[in-house]
Amino acid sequence: MQDGQVPADVAIVGAGPAGAAAALRVLALRPDADVLLLDAAAFPRDKTCGDGISAHVLELLDALGVPATSWAGPPVAGMRLTSPGGRVVARRCARPNRVIPRAVFDARLVAAATAAGARLVQHRVRALRVLADRVVLDDRWSARVVIGADGANSTVRRLLGAPRSPESTVAVAVRGYAPTVLDPDALVIEFAGGRRPAYAWSFPVAGRGSNVGFGVFDRRGGGSRADLLAELARLLPDHPPDPATVRGHQLPLSTGPRWHPDGRVLLAGDAAALVNPLTGEGIYDAVASGALAGRAALRGPDAGAAHRAAMRATFGHHHRHTALLARLVPHPRFLDAAVTAAARHRRVFDAAVDLGLGPGTASAADLVRVASSGLTLGRGSRLT
Repeated sequence: MQDGQVPADVAIVGAGPAGAAAALRVLALRPDADVLLLDAAAFPRDKTCGDGISAHVLELLDALGVPATSWAGPPVAGMRLTSPGGRVVARRCARPNRVIPRAVFDARLVAAATAAGARLVQHRVRALRVLADRVVLDDRWSARVVIGADGANSTVRRLLGAPRSPESTVAVAVRGYAPTVLDPDALVIEFAGGRRPAYAWSFPVAGRGSNVGFGVFDRRGGGSRADLLAELARLLPDHPPDPATVRGHQLPLSTGPRWHPDGRVLLAGDAAALVNPLTGEGIYDAVASGALAGRAALRGPDAGAAHRAAMRATFGHHHRHTALLARLVPHPRFLDAAVTAAARHRRVFDAAVDLGLGPGTASAADLVRVASSGLTLGRGSRLT
C-alpha cells in the first residue's frame, strides 16, 4: 500500500453470494461508493453445494436488483422428505424453488455487482491490520470498512481471533453430479437413522441429471469420504454420482459461535457461521447477511455494532427456533413425527420449508401438531 493512498469505502473479501450481496447493497445505497471485491478464484468457478436456490433467496435478489427468474432454470415445484422410519411427505411448495449450479449462480451475482460498479480483483487475502481510520489488507489495499465473506474457512474470521466452532456445530458433506434423476419436479431428501442427524439429497439440474450428496450435521460422526459416499449409496441406491464430480465440504452451523466484532470489520455468510442447522442451507443466510453487512458498512467506525444489531433483529427469532429444533432432530422418532405431521397438515409442511430454506419459525400450534402425530406413530405405515 502506498502512503497517501485513499482507502476504498468498502473492501469485501470473498465474492460468493454473501460478498456479492454486500457489494450490491452498498452500491444501491451509495452508487458513487468505491467498493473493492477480492476473491482468490476466477469466475465462473465451482462451489461444493447442493445447488438448491430457494424462493426466499430469489426474493432477496429481486430486492437487490437482480431478478434471477430469467436465468435460474425451470422451477422445481415439489419437495419429498422421507424420515428414518420410512414416513414420507410429498407436496408442492407454496413457491417453487430452483436448482442452479453454483458456477452459474455465483458468476451471475458477481457480474451484477461489477455492473453496479464494484471492482473485482483476483487475490487471496492473507493479512489484515485494523487501524484507527481504516483496515489494511496485505499491505496492498485499504478500506474504511472490510466485510469478511470468505466462506467456511474464513481467513478474515481467523485473523480477527474468532473462536473455533466446536465439532458438534460443523456439518460435513459430499456432493457430486449423477446422470440420473429421481424426480424432475421435486427436491428429494432421505433422512438417515443413527445418533447424529444426516440425510442424502437428490436435486434435479436442468439438462445435467441431478446434484446428489450426503451430509452429517456433526463433524464427529462424519467419518471418511468413503463413509459418506457409502451412506449416499445406501440411501439413494442406483443413483451414483460421477466420481470426477465428487467434492467434500464443511459447513459452520448457526448453532455454533456467531461472532460479530465491533469496529470496521464485519462478517457475513459462512464466515459468520450462519448455515441452517436443520438443512445445511446457507444461501439465504449468506445473501441476507451480506445485504445487512453492506448497509452497516456505510457506518464507518460504528459498522460492527450496527451490523450486530441488524443481524440480531433479522435472524434472532429464527436462530432460536432452529437451535431448539436442532436438539430434537437427532431423535429419529421426532423426524418421523414431523414428517407425519407435514403429510397431514399443509401448514406444518409450509412452516418446515420456511424454517429449512428461509427465515421461518415454528409456531406453538405446529409443534402441537408434530407432538400429536408422534403419539400416533406405529398405528399406520407410510404416509404420503
